[in-house]
Amino acid sequence: MNARHATALNPARERVLDAAMRLFTRQGYFNTSIPDIVRVSGVSTGSIYHHFGDKEGIARALFEALVNRMEAEFDRIDRSHDTAAARCRSVIELLFRITEDEPDVMTYMLFVKHREFMPEMAPVCSSQPFRHMRRMVEQGMDSGEFRRQDPMVAAATVFGGALRLINLRLDGILERPLQEYLDEVWDCAWRAVSGT
Repeated sequence: MNARHATALNPARERVLDAAMRLFTRQGYFNTSIPDIVRVSGVSTGSIYHHFGDKEGIARALFEALVNRMEAEFDRIDRSHDTAAARCRSVIELLFRITEDEPDVMTYMLFVKHREFMPEMAPVCSSQPFRHMRRMVEQGMDSGEFRRQDPMVAAATVFGGALRLINLRLDGILERPLQEYLDEVWDCAWRAVSGT
């Protein structure tokens, strides 16, 4: 996961999170045991229980680290662009880049069914990064860049095509890198919500 992107972690904790993400995304949460995580991370069982409590604690810490990383990236995008359109396009570009460079990160964030093993957790689409993406779209409607419509529909229109392409890329259906689709995906999204 390159947890160092998310937060400053101690090396053992980072190795556990990296190993857990790789195992959870490739063989599933329920098919992954603490001994598997020990084997892949090289961190002792005692240290894992000390830092995380149990396997669910690892999954929760991993999800929180990734959410924090995405929020930091989205905050950077907010500061770097003056328009909602530029922000939304940059989010798509970021998601495409992460998918290509760190497919396990995107798989864990978008496609692992977190509520199966963390039932108290809100759906991923309610997590802070997704709320942030909706806020960007709402700001576009408020500024007149995007035409006024239901914010959920508008956010699904702006980001839905990109998220579907991410899914197809992770499933091995798309052979070309996602960045090659960026202009076309953005053009379709922009035409669908543009206020002009």
